[in-house]
Order: sequence, then C-alpha cells, then structure tokens
Amino acid sequence: MTTELCAYTRAACDVARRCGVSRIELCSAPLEGGTTPSAALLRYARSLGGVRLSVMIRPRGGDFLYTDDEVELMAAEIRFARECGADGVVLGLLTADGEVDVERTTRLAREAGPLEVTFHRAFDMVRDPQRALEALIACGCRRVLTSGGRNTALEGIEQLRALVARAAGRIEVMAGSGVNASNARLLAATGVDALHFSARRSRESAMRYRNPAVSMGGCAEVPEYVVTDADEELVRQILTQLEP
Repeated sequence: MTTELCAYTRAACDVARRCGVSRIELCSAPLEGGTTPSAALLRYARSLGGVRLSVMIRPRGGDFLYTDDEVELMAAEIRFARECGADGVVLGLLTADGEVDVERTTRLAREAGPLEVTFHRAFDMVRDPQRALEALIACGCRRVLTSGGRNTALEGIEQLRALVARAAGRIEVMAGSGVNASNARLLAATGVDALHFSARRSRESAMRYRNPAVSMGGCAEVPEYVVTDADEELVRQILTQLEP
C-alpha cells in the first residue's frame, strides 16, 4: 500500500522520511485546504532521500474555478516543480457546472510532461463522480485523491469501492481525509491504491504576549496561537496498521 503524508512544514517532511512514508504531498496554507508551497520548502523536500515528492499546484484557496491568468500561474509553478526535480504535481480544475475542466486539466497534464499528475479533492465537488473519473483518465491523470464525495473517506467508503471498480486499474484511486490508525486497514480493504493523511496534532503557541485586538487574517476564528504539524507517533500508528 502506497502511503502519502500531506506535509506543510520542513518538520513534517522530516517525519515522512524518518517513518518511511512512500510519498510527500507538499503544500502550504493548511487552513485553505492546501496551496502551492514556497520555493525553499520545495527544494528542501526534494533534498530528502528515500521519499517521493508531489507538489501542490493551487494558486489560492476557495473554489476550483480558475481564470486564464490563474491557469498561466499554475503552468509556471508546474515548470518550476519539474525543474526542482519533483516526481509529481497535484492539481484540480472544475467548470462552473461541477464538471472536470477537461481542456485545462489536459493542458496542465501535458505541461507536467513526465511528472505524475494527481487530481486532488476538487474531485469531491463534482456533480457525477463516475463521469468525472472517466474525464480524468482521458486527461492523462495518474491518480485521483478522494474521500468518496463526503467529508471523510470513512463516510465515503462505499463510493470509494465504486470508484476502484470503475477505475479497473486505469487510474490510481487514493483515499484521503480523516485517515487515521483506527480506519486505515478498513479503507485499504476497499482496494484503493494509496492512503493520504496529514496525521496532524496541535499544540499551544509558546508566545507569552498575545495581542487580543489583532487577527492577522482578519478572521477571529483562525487559531493564530495554535501550532499544527505532523505527529510522528500518529504517522507510525497508521503505518503499523498497514503492515502485512
């Protein structure tokens, strides 16, 4: 079973390497659901041996309906990831009607060239998952990351089974969202090709002085004095569940 750690920090990349995770999905901005990581973090992740690297290509948070200018930026980020030696890129583009944006996805897949292309959980926002899966195959995507159209992969487990059957080996199906040690074995039994997880654990900031009058993002709900990162013990617990 291929395993993928969603990593937002250098420390998380180190955890992936130490634990023997198969692949890193490198991202920034966890509160946005993941956006393109910084150049320095990309280069650091690539310097690590023994772990494959897929780079998130997402210019902003929010929906997956992109302007022409945003798609140009995504193409440039793909080229940069390729130049840095990434093994793959992760992207997702939809039309306003909830379909896969076939034209632009195909264009970006061609831009990626030899890199593996993963279509991320934008897939869980489509109108018709079975039709969308066929579209991704036609676009040249290597795999799809999905929770089966639900908030968590466990909730979407029946749809995951249906997608595996429909894929029939033509595209990899990777289950993600809410994957942990208590459900990893059950999700693997659906026949998915990979499991994707962040294994996040939060800790209180070490800041002693905290200004209650300022919210840096302009949103009071953002936990600015909580630090979240990959927890090595949680990663190891998941991997243990996947051992033969």
